[in-house]
Amino acid sequence: MPTLNAARLLIADDDPNILAAYVLFFDAQGYQTRTTGDGAHAVAEYSAWRPDAVVLDIQMPGMDGRAVAREIRHLQFIPPPLLVAITALTSAAEHAESLRAGFNHHFAKPADLPVVLAAIAAHIGRPAAKEDP
Repeated sequence: MPTLNAARLLIADDDPNILAAYVLFFDAQGYQTRTTGDGAHAVAEYSAWRPDAVVLDIQMPGMDGRAVAREIRHLQFIPPPLLVAITALTSAAEHAESLRAGFNHHFAKPADLPVVLAAIAAHIGRPAAKEDP
């Protein structure tokens, strides 16, 4: 369950089942999450909420994840967020294109969420797994 000073994580994916699974996982790790199903809303939510990290699907209707990443990088907020792509696009060329768009990481679906968590935790300086008291 997230705490008051929990790290903020914005997740955008057009599949509501994937969003629900990600929220369950990251909330259980103590992250404060918000979600959206499209890119334009992801940019608006990022600008208003300023999360520590943003997890984006690439293939979303309208504004895709790479366009969202480019827009977030263009905003130049300090500190810059960690941008993580989780996508069905798996080729080396797709991976390279994600990095050029501004992503820090590119993971293929189905993503190994503990590995994604470790990447996010390393960036924001948090433990990779919630510790029991």
